Amino acid sequence: MNGLGLLSALWLTPLIGALVVVVLPSGARRAARPLALATSLVVLGVAIALAVGFDPGGATHQFVESRPWIPAFGATYSLGLDGIALVLVLLTAALMPLLLLAGWHDVPASDSPTNAHAREAGAADRGPHSRRAQTYPALMLATQGLALVAFTSLDVLLFYVAFEAMLIPLYFLIGGFGGSDRAAAAVRFLIYNLLGGLVMLVAVIGLYVLTAHAGIGPDDGSIGAGTFDYRLITAAVADGRLEIPPGAALLMFAAFTLAFAIKAPLWPFHTWLPGAAVAATPASAVLMMAVVDKVGTFAMLRYSLPLFPDAAATAAPVLITLAVISIVYGGVMAIAQTDLLRLIAYASISHFGFIVLGIFARTEQSAAGSALYMVNHGVATAALFLVAGFLVRRHRIREIGYYGGVQQVAPVLAGTFLIAGLATLSLPGLAPFVSEFLVFVGTFGPYPVAAVLATSTFVLAAIYILWTYQRVMGGPVAPGLAGTPDLGARELVVVIPLVVALIALGLYPQPALDVIEPAVAHTVALVGGAR
Repeated sequence: MNGLGLLSALWLTPLIGALVVVVLPSGARRAARPLALATSLVVLGVAIALAVGFDPGGATHQFVESRPWIPAFGATYSLGLDGIALVLVLLTAALMPLLLLAGWHDVPASDSPTNAHAREAGAADRGPHSRRAQTYPALMLATQGLALVAFTSLDVLLFYVAFEAMLIPLYFLIGGFGGSDRAAAAVRFLIYNLLGGLVMLVAVIGLYVLTAHAGIGPDDGSIGAGTFDYRLITAAVADGRLEIPPGAALLMFAAFTLAFAIKAPLWPFHTWLPGAAVAATPASAVLMMAVVDKVGTFAMLRYSLPLFPDAAATAAPVLITLAVISIVYGGVMAIAQTDLLRLIAYASISHFGFIVLGIFARTEQSAAGSALYMVNHGVATAALFLVAGFLVRRHRIREIGYYGGVQQVAPVLAGTFLIAGLATLSLPGLAPFVSEFLVFVGTFGPYPVAAVLATSTFVLAAIYILWTYQRVMGGPVAPGLAGTPDLGARELVVVIPLVVALIALGLYPQPALDVIEPAVAHTVALVGGAR
């Protein structure tokens, strides 16, 4: 289908909404948050319309839009939706209204110097002319819009532009609205991801040059006209019309995968995440870990495997090893943390290792488990991090040792933290269990040692979740916590849908798998499966 359709509306809506929010006049500043929330609900409506119209048994890519973008370079504005992209689009669209509600008071509408956040932010952010209350939700919407472009792009260059552009609003979210070490964390985040993106850009250019030499392009195969069209390139790789020399393919695969591994993040490229997660506001940290980081693992499945199948097979043992190290390292480091939010960040590193493990095992079961895990991890991490953030916001202290007995004074907060924590340790009946099980089963055949080593996550997760719950929520009420308020109405509106999703996806994941499995089967067929 040519022209603009639902997929264009999907990403343009949050970007236009962000622009409208940020240019509101000072007299209408209090309308910024409601307007951003309304925009996010419109995006959710578009995503639901896409889900309703999606046919799991139909074409691999649906709702396709394609228009010329930069004809001289063979670049097109091409969007399409497969099953994997659809579930991530739904995750992104469903989380944003909850994150905007969760961060409703992160930046006050009136930045008076008496406000605690204004005192922390500094004198430059104070006063009636500050636009921080508008900028914050606008940056959230902009990040969402660019992530949606990345999930739906069918043009490698378009994907690269969105992949890099989403760093800009997220950098300002971390550096402009976080805690005391936000500036250093934001710079570290930006440097790591920009370096990975620059390496990837070299490979993107190399891929275009190879398609030009092979005569693969939009001009019916004329020599010299290359292409960035994902569908044309993967089809040419699969049928042998595009033969990339093994050495070049391995280098290009490494360049693509390095950028994705940094974004994911995968050990040893993970070091930017814990600092960024605790420096950002809880809402923007969840946006980063539950949505933006998923672009990295999604891209491994979408680009690294089908574009360079032989190189992926050669490098798979290395990636499997790094994934297992991530699983164990993230769990051990989570146990060692005294900072509640940093603990959850390290737990996420462990879970990202699981996702990467399933991707590079290259079986249909493991890849389907990884795709489902991207969604389940997003929901579980959002629930756990936001509830922990609500508690930290009440006392402005992240140290685990400060807390104790919270379940006696705030039982709903403690209960939702426990449910989210049990989901994080993959308790049967909650969403992550099914995805982890599929990854284990799919990985055990080609890589039994890796699968066995990865089972250590059950023990490690049980330790860091249950021990943390015991110290923070159990026991006698710690000094200064007796007046801790329980979750309020707005916070319950945020948390309840996440808990319901964890239970629903845990008890009946089949609708999500029905959508994911055809896309996974197509990808594994292109790669040739584990060898």
